[in-house]
Amino acid sequence: MGVEALLALQDVGDPLEGRRRTVRRASRLLDVLEDLKIALIDGVLTPDKVRALVKTLGEKRESTGDPILETVLDEIETRAAVELAKLEVNGLAS
Repeated sequence: MGVEALLALQDVGDPLEGRRRTVRRASRLLDVLEDLKIALIDGVLTPDKVRALVKTLGEKRESTGDPILETVLDEIETRAAVELAKLEVNGLAS
């Protein structure tokens, strides 16, 4: 087997890996939203928390091939985008 064939096999990877990465990203978004909620309740929202939301929301999302999971991921991203917009309107996102 040539080097090209080995490199091609590495690029294919595990068919579920994209789904796993997407689910991990959604989990990070939920964690960031939870941190924001706590920070807002405590009155100690920091720019770092807002930047974490912007960064996680900006990460590329891969398709999972599962329409039900895609719907859930869409809802998580929509909630994150709404919270970010609210922070921007209130001048808390910079």
